[in-house]
Amino acid sequence: MTSRTSIGGRGTAARKAFLISTSAAAIIAAGFCIAEPAIAQNANSGASTLPPVQVDAPSAPRVRRAQPQRAASGRVARTRPVVPQPVRQPLSVNPQDAQSGQVGYITRNISSGTKTNTALLNVPQSVTVLTKEFIRDQDFRSIGEAVRYVPGVVPHQGEGNRDDVVIRGQRTNADFFIDGIRDDVQYFRDLYNTQRIEVLKGPNAMIFGRGGGGGVINRVQKEADGVPIREVTVQGGSFDNKRVTIDTGGAVNENVAARINAMYENSGSYRDFVNLERYGINPTVTIRGEDTKVKLSYEYLHDDRTADRGIPAQGTVPAPTNARPTVPFATNASTFFGNPDQSYSKQDVHIANAVIDHDFNNGLSVKNSSRYANYDKFYQNVFPTTTYFVDSSGQASISAYNNLAQRENLFNQTDWTYKTNTGPVLHTIVFGTEFGRQNTFSLRNTGQFNGSPTRLVSASNPTIFEPWSFPHAATDTNAYATLDVASVYIQDQIEVSRYLQFIGGVRYDRFDLTSQNLNSGGTSESRVDNLVSPRAGVIIKPVDNVSVYGSYSISYLPSAGDQFSSLTPSLAVTVPEKFINNEVGVKWDIHPRLQASAAIYDLDRENQRFIENGQVKAFGKTNTKGAELSLTGYVTDQWQVTGGYAYTDARIVDASSATIVAGNRVGLVPLNTFTMWNKYQFNEMWGAGLGVIHYDDFFATSDDTVKLKAFTRVDAAVYFRLDKTWRAQLNIENLFDTSYYATADAPNNITPGSPRAFRASVTANF
Repeated sequence: MTSRTSIGGRGTAARKAFLISTSAAAIIAAGFCIAEPAIAQNANSGASTLPPVQVDAPSAPRVRRAQPQRAASGRVARTRPVVPQPVRQPLSVNPQDAQSGQVGYITRNISSGTKTNTALLNVPQSVTVLTKEFIRDQDFRSIGEAVRYVPGVVPHQGEGNRDDVVIRGQRTNADFFIDGIRDDVQYFRDLYNTQRIEVLKGPNAMIFGRGGGGGVINRVQKEADGVPIREVTVQGGSFDNKRVTIDTGGAVNENVAARINAMYENSGSYRDFVNLERYGINPTVTIRGEDTKVKLSYEYLHDDRTADRGIPAQGTVPAPTNARPTVPFATNASTFFGNPDQSYSKQDVHIANAVIDHDFNNGLSVKNSSRYANYDKFYQNVFPTTTYFVDSSGQASISAYNNLAQRENLFNQTDWTYKTNTGPVLHTIVFGTEFGRQNTFSLRNTGQFNGSPTRLVSASNPTIFEPWSFPHAATDTNAYATLDVASVYIQDQIEVSRYLQFIGGVRYDRFDLTSQNLNSGGTSESRVDNLVSPRAGVIIKPVDNVSVYGSYSISYLPSAGDQFSSLTPSLAVTVPEKFINNEVGVKWDIHPRLQASAAIYDLDRENQRFIENGQVKAFGKTNTKGAELSLTGYVTDQWQVTGGYAYTDARIVDASSATIVAGNRVGLVPLNTFTMWNKYQFNEMWGAGLGVIHYDDFFATSDDTVKLKAFTRVDAAVYFRLDKTWRAQLNIENLFDTSYYATADAPNNITPGSPRAFRASVTANF
């Protein structure tokens, strides 16, 4: 058994400082506008149809100092009249949909792109938002499934034990956030409590800190907004799929709202011997006063599944090269290579949040966010190794290892927002700080079969059940790492006129990492990086519903990489990686509920590390040139769409090893991708959905030795609403039963796509 070392006793002084820093206050933005739902939203939305809101007159109207008022287009109005407020909304109801203008598949405003509630039209970067209605209509249960409909983003296999994505040619398993705060551990996230997924592309260090070279993925959680909801969904389908979710909440009284989301799933897979069991619960509470709002939430998520690394490639004689690549081994999509009984991934996640908002009613507001998170992750796999492809004699090599990762995160952010003007020029200034401590324990053990690190199996019968042992070798990781992060940032959104806006900001991060190698008696390595990340953008608006923008941004990834679980002597002297992005684009609100956008960009990645046997061998450079088109919203009141096209040319610029050479295409990056989902609501009772996903051919890794063929997959759905209480839907994945390869981790770990699969669900709203 692997011992699990506790990490809870470290960082007492940091915790005290952290708790002191959380005493800042913050508040609620009053006033909101509820959009009139169209048929396509109404007929299948259940609890998303907002209830009538009672309006009460206060006993004594308060006169507030007027603030910059924003028009529906997101532009700040040119006048600031002082207006008494004779009526106000009851404090218990502030619909989350209305706060962001979220209706059906469209979201009009986000705060993650600028730290202020800003119209998407005025955010100078490419952003894709996947709403809860789109997630529900597609029956997505994971980030990897959902991002296929985001231009420029490709899901990575993640070794079958974690979320992993490639954004604009940059792979990441750490650039995940919840409500703007880092959620960077390698695990599978569930979408049962997700209000929307925001994918912000291009370097985002000014807002999010380190990493984010190709972009970040921010999940906005469902909150207690006072809107009554009592919803239960039961699902079943192909490959023994079974799942149930619950969403219930409402106003407790005038000042307090509560909500609970919960989920349980126990499902099989089209892959032999693969299954999962997971469950989660997320209670939230919102307490609202006249000028202050407090949001509290806690989530517990448990996930236990088979770690599935897929199939290997076919070997060739001579060995495959980038000029003569091979292809995946021809076998059934269900074939498991390795020992499924000893291949599993288990995670337990605890996340607690506290957010305080306060409005001083003089142009100044403050938001303080605190998060404590504890992650306990263990995975073990017996899988096809990189030593051999399936060779000419029909044999494949199997190897094994396991890994324990325990992490404790403590973060605090404080954002001050001040709205003012210098003559006719309007400013929205954000200045703030972020402090964090992350303690990580990482332990790896290499597997052995009868004293050997590998075992040959027949590729025609590659599933084995002989037991492997997992002793700890001196070369295996056994480390404790402590990371302290201190950041300060400032940003100004400037409206010169109705036609011209600027945004500029800079962030300073101090990244202080210490790692103890417990294999060598606790010897330590440390590194401190002082990182400065600027951002600049210009927005030209020839008319209110069109913006043309240009942006420039820089981000850094410190030497320890995405997960910083250990620090070798060679990494301790390695400079951070640097991402530089130049982008121009146009956004067009064709009408208030239909958005189109286009962007072209040039992204350089410098000082990229390529590590062999724990040593930095070379510094590489990649360049990605791309173009993205997207369309989201209501084409008509009955017809909704979301999707787009991406051209992504990601190349190795500097030779980095004997096989990863200049001119190679970066792994898992098709040159052309096209995705589009359509939903049509025929009447109040019936609706249907049809989607297409197309990928050009792409390579498993950046050595370009294994090519995965181009594919086109079609998905479909049927929606039925009986009455206000009952609705049902049937989703069909891969309608035409296309054979394809969905993703990969390496030449030896390729995931076949699922054959045709059905999932049916019934939802009751009480």
